[in-house]
Amino acid sequence: MANGVWHTGYEIVVHLTHADLGHPNRPGLLEEITRPVGVRDRHLLECVEHHEDGICQAEGEGRTPWMAIRRRTMDGATTLVAAHLPLRTKATAEESDKHKAMKERIARTARDHGLSADLEARSDDGRIRTDVLIAGPAGKVGWEAQYSPITAATVRRRSSRAVEHGITPLWVTSDGTSALVDRAPWVLVDDQPWHVIASRKSILVRAGARNLQEWRCDENSQRPCPGSAGMRTCGGFHAHWDLPALCLPPKPTLQLDELVVTSATGSWVPMRIPDPRDARLAARMWVPEQDRARWREIVGPPEPDLDDTDQPEDGQLTFTGEDLDTRCRYGERTHVFDDARRHRATRAAAAPHTWDEVPTHLYRIPRQEQRLVLAPDERQQAAQLLNCPPWHIGPCAGCGAPINRYGHRGHHACPACRQRVRAQ
Repeated sequence: MANGVWHTGYEIVVHLTHADLGHPNRPGLLEEITRPVGVRDRHLLECVEHHEDGICQAEGEGRTPWMAIRRRTMDGATTLVAAHLPLRTKATAEESDKHKAMKERIARTARDHGLSADLEARSDDGRIRTDVLIAGPAGKVGWEAQYSPITAATVRRRSSRAVEHGITPLWVTSDGTSALVDRAPWVLVDDQPWHVIASRKSILVRAGARNLQEWRCDENSQRPCPGSAGMRTCGGFHAHWDLPALCLPPKPTLQLDELVVTSATGSWVPMRIPDPRDARLAARMWVPEQDRARWREIVGPPEPDLDDTDQPEDGQLTFTGEDLDTRCRYGERTHVFDDARRHRATRAAAAPHTWDEVPTHLYRIPRQEQRLVLAPDERQQAAQLLNCPPWHIGPCAGCGAPINRYGHRGHHACPACRQRVRAQ
């Protein structure tokens, strides 16, 4: 990856390794080039090699010569990097067919269960348009069927606007590497032809939906200790979110049609789970409502609402001052810019939350039941009425205490007296 880009507006080379970007007379240049692509000219920044030679390596790999500037943190140092934008900006005919079939299936399922569903619903102020807007007892759920490439900034922007309008966003995709993963409530389904999506054949949710698992890590646990490679137990208390099929006991895999209904009725709800090993990371998922209540009982206050808090916090920029390198290094392993969020999401979702002891507030205090105290003659009357032997059959021959026929196996002596007799 080159450490510079060509600015088509000013016709200058921007040096990403220099604090002044190579142009001390342009103090606002950094803010300008780091603006989201969706709010600036897409052709503002160009690969330097493409500008000089008319071609670069990225063009043969489904990318354009146009660039976006992002921050990358490696080994504690945050630097500016340039990434080639995707070649396609519109959905193909196949993606459009899948998109249409998914929207129609979601709407059909909602209506079959008595819920209202509006396709291409627009807000009153016209700021948002939702693929399928479903209204149910739990509120409004805005389904977004995403089969074409999308940027993280777009996902965050559209999801935030939905929340502002009282809509819970729910993104469905068949691409596990999509930028929408864990940037908003989402689910992953299998990549299937449009006619399968349009049919009534079941579609399973492969990712984005989990169930809460909690256990005491001792010799009776069915699960290995997550912190000891399964070799021993720690005696602590673990809780984490697992895929339904991996739960103990296993739970049925959630189906897409089921989620259409339960997300609107409130049986399945969105969650944001911070990674206990890195507060900057988080996973988003759909979970059973009772699991969310139990999680909050264990952990404490609710997790933050939809916002940008799950984005990695960039540190202070580091400028190495290296000389300009104009060669396009797209595809080289040493400088690949990749969105590793999907890997972080899996880690955050599966990461166990561990306590040395079971949290005190989780102990169940047995309810003290009021006992009925009866005199001996009352017990005899009750026994005759119910046609059964009385509970206490008389005083102990040794100490005079009342004894229990069934509890003492028919011996007419209390345990203390029997022990004393054996000792003699």
